[in-house]
Amino acid sequence: MSTDRYTSPLSERYASKEMQYIFSSDMKFRTWRKLWIALAETEKELGLNITQEQIDELKAHQDDINYDVARAREKEVRHDVMSHVYAYGVQCPKAKGIIHLGATSCYVGDNTDIIVMAEALKLVKKKLVNVIAKLAKFADEYKAQPTLAFTHFQPAQPTSVGKRATLWTQEFCMDLEDLEYVLGSLKLLGSKGTTGTQASFLELFDGDQETIDKIDPMIAKKMGFTDCYPVSGQTYSRKVDTRVMNILAGIAASAHKMSNDIRLLQHLKEIEEPFEKSQIGSSAMAYKRNPMRSERIASLSRYVMVDALNPAITSATQWFERTLDDSANKRIAIAEGFLAVDGILDLCLNVVDGLVVYPKVIEKRLMSELPFMATENIMMDAVKLGGDRQELHEKIRTLSMEAGKNVKVEGKENNLLELIANDSAFNMSLEDLQKAMDPSKYIGRSEIQVDNFLAKVVQPILDANKDLLGIQAEINV
Repeated sequence: MSTDRYTSPLSERYASKEMQYIFSSDMKFRTWRKLWIALAETEKELGLNITQEQIDELKAHQDDINYDVARAREKEVRHDVMSHVYAYGVQCPKAKGIIHLGATSCYVGDNTDIIVMAEALKLVKKKLVNVIAKLAKFADEYKAQPTLAFTHFQPAQPTSVGKRATLWTQEFCMDLEDLEYVLGSLKLLGSKGTTGTQASFLELFDGDQETIDKIDPMIAKKMGFTDCYPVSGQTYSRKVDTRVMNILAGIAASAHKMSNDIRLLQHLKEIEEPFEKSQIGSSAMAYKRNPMRSERIASLSRYVMVDALNPAITSATQWFERTLDDSANKRIAIAEGFLAVDGILDLCLNVVDGLVVYPKVIEKRLMSELPFMATENIMMDAVKLGGDRQELHEKIRTLSMEAGKNVKVEGKENNLLELIANDSAFNMSLEDLQKAMDPSKYIGRSEIQVDNFLAKVVQPILDANKDLLGIQAEINV
């Protein structure tokens, strides 16, 4: 670890080794060489004078990148692609004359970017599916646990702990749907030349249009893709990057929302994120159990949501067939967006897997507010006993205000039930009223909604992605 220069926290603290490899130099330059091999093989198969011996030589050195030669060459020529063409040629003297034949720099650069984003999206998908699975398990476990719901963070009609978790899960399911669509629609640039016209291939193949039309599909197939974008300038449209980063921003927004709810619930002491035995919550206040991981989710998520602006602006400001003002920006924005989302999902996996629920605290808070929630039911029961609905409504309004004052001004317990029992207009005893205080009567269809959601929405996702399930997240710090 370097201590005398800046190192990215995304690598040092947050992102997994798997995601870091996807954006590593090894992944990048090995993919460049795979693309050069695919191009050479395609040209050979379509009739150019390229030998199998040359192809075999290229394949023999596909993975052993001679970085020292490439770096030395780049200092001379100031061109990264041509430096690596040269370095590959040093290792492959028989094939050096046909490396990069008919291609422009974006052939390796842009196709590799698409391949890297596709691999990164696959890893994001794997972790996202596991977050959904863990949330589904939590929702099922607590689907019947009544809890006070909040609108505007003010007490509202009860829900269940599991039902609330389905709200988080549903947003992640939306993100997965978007991700699968974009991942499934990614195409390679192919090999279209300096301005996208394939002019170099007209020269190489003596104007044979039918043969030239075969180049992109053959390259795509060799690289594991179904197709190439039908038209381009020198680069693939930078709108592709925008679509990809919008997926990451959506996941970040979902994670942020969930983490906010967990932080608020931890303040209420109803639910806590996992807290390790030796973990320190505060350097000054030894008793504290801060929701550090949920806070980190929120922090990284805000970064990703803002980072999504970069590709959008880059896409909007490209000139005609190519400018280079995208390069420095996109190599930072895309990589860091993925590294951050990778860290976010690892944190989500860790937090959801270890959520601690405190039913007694939940019940106590709910019961302190339930008399207010139950007033409509109480009023209906009193009407059945002969009371006047309009008179009872006014009385309940007045008594509720009095009980609220006792709680907020006097600091006393909620005594609304006692106040109602003492009013003869209701003709109900305190015992009668307390029978109406079963929290499960007030959570509506929460439990059924959880069952339906898990069966109809989540389970098909888990069944379709069962080979991705079972991973455990590793949190660095």
